[in-house]
Amino acid sequence: MKTNNKNIDLYKIIIPLALVGIGLALYLLYEYLAPPHQSLCYINAQINCEASTKGALANTLGIPTALWGLTGYIMILISAIRKWRRVLFGVVTFGLLFCLRITFLELFVVNAICPVCLACQTVMIILFILGIKLLEVRK
Repeated sequence: MKTNNKNIDLYKIIIPLALVGIGLALYLLYEYLAPPHQSLCYINAQINCEASTKGALANTLGIPTALWGLTGYIMILISAIRKWRRVLFGVVTFGLLFCLRITFLELFVVNAICPVCLACQTVMIILFILGIKLLEVRK
């Protein structure tokens, strides 16, 4: 498959963003696996990572939520390296919806915000926009 320079420039942005996402997801997975402690993410009762890593949102379909995120970011990284733009767009679309669901539940169900989750959401929004741009660019 032939890729043009605009695609290559977008992939050069996507790859480091995916690496940032992997780092954030690894931190959340560490917090999930670590024994109870005062995490770096804890600001107060309403702003902390514990709701997402130790509470009701810690697992999704029986799998640690952070592991879902880590898997998604790894798939995004592989898709960007291999220049699989449609796969990448599918994964970032799922990731965006997944992150929006977590943010909604944090805000309206558990009444706590995870700063690291918000960082993941921000990265995913940017990746989604870049994914759209990749689909718009002609081969």
